[in-house]
Amino acid sequence: MTNEPVPGHLHGRVALITGGASGIGLATAQLLRSRGATVLVADVQSGSFHAISEAVGVECLQIDVVDRTAVQRLHDALAARHLAVDLLVNCAGIVQSPLSPDLLDSDVFQRTLAISLEGTFNMCAVFGSSMAKRGRGAVVNIASVAGMRSMPLHAYSPAKAGIISLTEGLAAEWGRSGVRVNTVSPGYTVTAALQSQIDAGLRDPEKLASNSALGRLIMPGDIAKAIAFLLSDEASMITGINLPVDAGWLVSGSWSTFGGVRESHVMPG
Repeated sequence: MTNEPVPGHLHGRVALITGGASGIGLATAQLLRSRGATVLVADVQSGSFHAISEAVGVECLQIDVVDRTAVQRLHDALAARHLAVDLLVNCAGIVQSPLSPDLLDSDVFQRTLAISLEGTFNMCAVFGSSMAKRGRGAVVNIASVAGMRSMPLHAYSPAKAGIISLTEGLAAEWGRSGVRVNTVSPGYTVTAALQSQIDAGLRDPEKLASNSALGRLIMPGDIAKAIAFLLSDEASMITGINLPVDAGWLVSGSWSTFGGVRESHVMPG
């Protein structure tokens, strides 16, 4: 028997997760809590806070990440309680319908960029800068494969591409200050937003899955594992990367001109 820590443990760390009341954010909160972190869930929607707090054992905080002043107030309120955030996960974002530019309302465009890109920047500017002054910390920003390929999402895709670029700049900005900044880009993940589109008949889950190398949809817990790894000391030499967690969607698209990805090579029996 040894007393060596379990790989990936986060004991003694304080983690703040925006968009943490559902989907990938909530799955991440559950995983980080199970690995010993003190977890703070921040979300603009507070309706499920009590249930989350009771079930997961985390503190829930209401915040609109677009409001830089509110983000600063949250930081200062936590500091007054001697809670210094060591780990920041920026999950807050909204989805956008696949509309042509002439049908994409300007308010929708601006709101999509504001929550995903500006909100991520605000959290990094306040909490990431605080980490840099203390000389330690790790940040994971959530982008999407939509930020890496052409899609009819003329607000969502640019917002996610912006997050990838922002991450690279912040990784270089804070590297010598002991703060690592990385991006995770999920593929088609079965969140409440995607499930509602499937239930409404707007998306075909079989088609979504078949367009990936692994032939599967992704669950929020799959994304949470990648986030937890990048936050942990096991990733101590990794910064500035964009890690797609997409079941191989990115490598499969070009195979469509050859009839699609091959079926399983596994021999029966």
